[in-house]
Amino acid sequence: MLSIPASRPNAYTGSPLDRAADRREDEAFIAAALADPDTLFVPVWRARSLMKGVQEGHPEAVLLTGAAAEAVRMAGGPWSFLGFWERRPVFAVDCSAADDPLPLLPRGDGWDGIGFTDLRTVAGLLPEGEAAVLAHARGLMHWRTKHRFCGVCGNLCEPRSAGHVMLCTGCGAQHFPRTDPAVIMLVVRGERCLLGHSHRFPHTAMYSTLAGFVEPGESLEEAVRREVREEAGIEVGAVRYHSSQPWPFPSSIMLGFHAEALSEEIRIDPQELRDARWFAPAELRDPKAHGFALPRPDSIARRLIEDWLAQAS
Repeated sequence: MLSIPASRPNAYTGSPLDRAADRREDEAFIAAALADPDTLFVPVWRARSLMKGVQEGHPEAVLLTGAAAEAVRMAGGPWSFLGFWERRPVFAVDCSAADDPLPLLPRGDGWDGIGFTDLRTVAGLLPEGEAAVLAHARGLMHWRTKHRFCGVCGNLCEPRSAGHVMLCTGCGAQHFPRTDPAVIMLVVRGERCLLGHSHRFPHTAMYSTLAGFVEPGESLEEAVRREVREEAGIEVGAVRYHSSQPWPFPSSIMLGFHAEALSEEIRIDPQELRDARWFAPAELRDPKAHGFALPRPDSIARRLIEDWLAQAS
């Protein structure tokens, strides 16, 4: 099976940030950056990101400075240092404790149409790099809000390293941000590819690539073969890496592959899939006419399909 390269970067990649991990332990620098009126803050409210222009179809990230940043910080939620954007410090701040953080912001020119939006609905429309920064903030704030207590002894944890470590006040265990690896694969046999209809999409006609989390003690290739066998009963041989995509919804990274099927008969696991089928290129090029839908454009699933389709006859 030929390796099919990624045709372009995936959504949520290409971050413009210098993560500057060496500055996280510099308490004087962090304190000065937090007080600097030019520092940028990326607010997260109940897993949503602050944007403008969404209704017009031209979304842009809204990063706060000065009095506006201080207002959301006063909500008392967790924060973390993300790095530098064009030499300006950038922090994520969670303002989910406020029932509605918008009234906290000082109003002014250019603030019409600003609101908190689910990043997944607009990622493909955001300017280059902005989706990556918002995803970074979203993922880190999810971890901060979900790891307030120690998983070893249950005591309260306190943030360290500018919000990148949670230190247990009881047993002293250190907890770090986690990313759960998941494999996602387009399985190909001859001139057709395998797509499944998941229980996660009961009200749509979407068919997508198969996917699943990597288990302990398992290589990525082994995870691909196991997931395809478990979900669709198809045996897989060669596995070729394609690309990866951060997927902080809430805390995954998708590792994309093209995989060669060694068998053809589909035997779905009804607990995992409602249906699975082999699709020809002509069907994928006009899914609406054939009664199904493809995955969302910002997903690596869609990229795996499109890049294979570009090389198909």
